[in-house]
Amino acid sequence: MANDSKKPWEITSKERAIFSIIVMTGAFMAILDTTVVDVIVPKLTGPLATDMYGVQWIITSYMVAAAIALLITEWLIKRYGAKAVFLGGVGLFTAASLACGLSSSLEEIVIFRVIQGTGEALIMVTSHIMIFSYFPPEKQGLAMGLYGLGVSFAPALGPTIGGYLTEYYNWRMVFFINVPVGLLLVTAGLVYLPKERFFENLKFNFVSFFLLALATVSLLVMLSKGQQYGWFNSRLIGALLLITLVAFALYLLSELHARYRLIDFSLFKNPLFANGIMIYFFILGFSMYQYFYLLPVYYEHIKMLPTLDAGIAVFAFAVFIGLFSPLAGMLSDKIGAKKTVALATLIYVFASLVLLPQLEYYTPLTRAMLLTIPFGIGMGLFFAPVTVMVLQNAPGHKGELAIVLMDYFRFVGGSFGTALATNNMEYFKNLHFLRMEELQNPLVIHHYLENLRDFAGISMEKAMAIFGSYETFMSANYGFYNTFMHAAYWGLFGSLFVVLLFVKIPSTRRSHD
Repeated sequence: MANDSKKPWEITSKERAIFSIIVMTGAFMAILDTTVVDVIVPKLTGPLATDMYGVQWIITSYMVAAAIALLITEWLIKRYGAKAVFLGGVGLFTAASLACGLSSSLEEIVIFRVIQGTGEALIMVTSHIMIFSYFPPEKQGLAMGLYGLGVSFAPALGPTIGGYLTEYYNWRMVFFINVPVGLLLVTAGLVYLPKERFFENLKFNFVSFFLLALATVSLLVMLSKGQQYGWFNSRLIGALLLITLVAFALYLLSELHARYRLIDFSLFKNPLFANGIMIYFFILGFSMYQYFYLLPVYYEHIKMLPTLDAGIAVFAFAVFIGLFSPLAGMLSDKIGAKKTVALATLIYVFASLVLLPQLEYYTPLTRAMLLTIPFGIGMGLFFAPVTVMVLQNAPGHKGELAIVLMDYFRFVGGSFGTALATNNMEYFKNLHFLRMEELQNPLVIHHYLENLRDFAGISMEKAMAIFGSYETFMSANYGFYNTFMHAAYWGLFGSLFVVLLFVKIPSTRRSHD
């Protein structure tokens, strides 16, 4: 026990830099893959002989596997140590990336994406807790600011890298690029990363794990496939909802009567911890993830930019995420995490409510890119203070569980956000299409189509098809305004939990002093 007196952050500056670079690179690689793959999915229908609904399983399988693996990560860390689990996760992720790149069928790539998602979960939790431990308490905001470079910057950078690799090489390079990075990380980690000094033979509740995993799988599949099958017009979606609710209910019963609980819900008795998780869930998951999904779609389908150009346009705000993440960490250390969260939320809500809804087809590209910069600043300032607040308000021996809960809520919230964005885009596009048709004067439209037919020298059917395509495009253009606004409303809702950070809840037993 003598060696245990030395704290993890009692290391040299050189060691801290080396350890942090290794851990941050692993986290950056894992998170980057989530949005890099989003870009190539539409291009895989031909090579994998499937349709868009088929290739969506490439994303869904990854998310489901990662969410389930998160639930067992705390137990693995306690039993085998963060270093072993981190390197194991990098190894799994690297091997699965190579296998995905070599895949020749949809079934193969989905299987290997499951393994890749499992690796990502192991990387994210361990890298999170490791880098936090390398910095003393007074510099943990800076630690999370540096870590935020990976968590916030990587998803925004993904479309740019994915677009470049796809346009100048091929879709397999999106997976192959992880292989040399992963091999280098495993080697560097084995040589440089410090060994843990203690382990804990933590009991694991497999019944609760199975029930929560079942509920999570059902929920994520329901969210990702709801639009395809028609939400509650589909028996499958209804069955998945029922399985989700029943499995969650049985999980709660299992936890209430279990001797060893999977999740210690007493953490949520601390209002700063509970509000921090809710801020993370609603602002990052329900709101920000919608913009991660919507902005590349806006540039590609409304501004009609090639994939690489759309990625470069997205990079305009991604740069500011990278610039402001370390600054947020330093601000957290100087003025406190709560005030930094409030500042980040204020900038983010302003950008999402006022600036981003201005994006439409007629918005000049340069102006569109400038309008997204405050969004990037808000995002860059957001991650570090929320993470610091959550971790500092969890007991030291529950740090791993706190990270697991944050990442679990990120996955589930992000799935909700992506599903909401998809559903809202379709709904508002159709709504505007119907409204345009209601407002049209049939005689004026017929006269316009006749003029178009005569001017272009085409048939009436082709003139009607051209006009129909224009109506569809403009309805999608107008629909983006409503979709952006609804994403902003979730951010506004999440800001209520930021307000609660500054509300003092009086205790039931008050003294008379």
